Amino acid sequence: MFLPGFAMASDCGEVSITDMNWASSAIVTEISTFLLTHGYGCDVTRVPSDTVPAVTSLSENGEPDIVTEMWTNGGGEAYVKLREAGRVKELTEVLRPGGVEGWWIPTYLAEAHPELKTIEGVLANPELVGGRFNNCPDGWGCRILNDNLTRAVGVQDAGIEVFNHGSGETLAASIAAAYEEQQPWFGYYWAPTKVMGKFDMTKVEIGAVDAEAHHRNQTAGRDAPEVSDFPPSPVYTVVTAEFEQSHPEVAKLMSHVSFTADEMSGILAWQDENNASAEEAAVNFLINNKSVWADWLNEDAKANLSKILK
Repeated sequence: MFLPGFAMASDCGEVSITDMNWASSAIVTEISTFLLTHGYGCDVTRVPSDTVPAVTSLSENGEPDIVTEMWTNGGGEAYVKLREAGRVKELTEVLRPGGVEGWWIPTYLAEAHPELKTIEGVLANPELVGGRFNNCPDGWGCRILNDNLTRAVGVQDAGIEVFNHGSGETLAASIAAAYEEQQPWFGYYWAPTKVMGKFDMTKVEIGAVDAEAHHRNQTAGRDAPEVSDFPPSPVYTVVTAEFEQSHPEVAKLMSHVSFTADEMSGILAWQDENNASAEEAAVNFLINNKSVWADWLNEDAKANLSKILK
């Protein structure tokens, strides 16, 4: 029997989409794959990738069709050239306002001592943050930046130890341990992550954002490091220009698939707490947030998905 709701299914055809190797992108890919398959009738191929390989493939092969999370600050000049040449189109900020980095304290600490919401307050009261700055592990990009920034603002001069964690696991565990005992904690973290979804943290205001100074601080061992807060890292869903023209309805869908950093952190926290796969976390989101994602779809796709997710 002919179903009007499936009128465009045969028109969609094959669609390739990145399957990036980090948690938030896996969620976006799972949600998008479900909507594309069951809403738009697409035959979806998932391409394992990372930022640099994705840019290389786009440049050399014009594939994949959809990159779910392009962290543009990691794409380098090759990505900028693709964008400026009109070969790729940034459809939407898939994470808003982007990837969020910063120095944080637990919100219970901020509520007890509001002066700690600024770096000046932290430096004036080192004992209130436990006398320690929790830094990134060696080898991480944030380690170089934090090493420079802690010197620029005078963290150690204020009597606060810079503690370099040996791994991302111990950095995350230090936040969990502080929360369990309601103890002070001060250090670097980022979102979206399961940690930021689990624990209510308050960002410490370091000062104005100076994008050029922030960039310069990413050079190891600077003689004169500068003070700048962390600007958000832009994160877009990107498609090839050819795909946008050949699949306008799908491109329109992907232009709506977007989350705040807090929303994505919440999804990742649910996934961790329930020992769930990315697919299970995506299904949980779709079941419980129909009022959100229904507005992403065209009418045919809404009709198709109403038969599956009631």
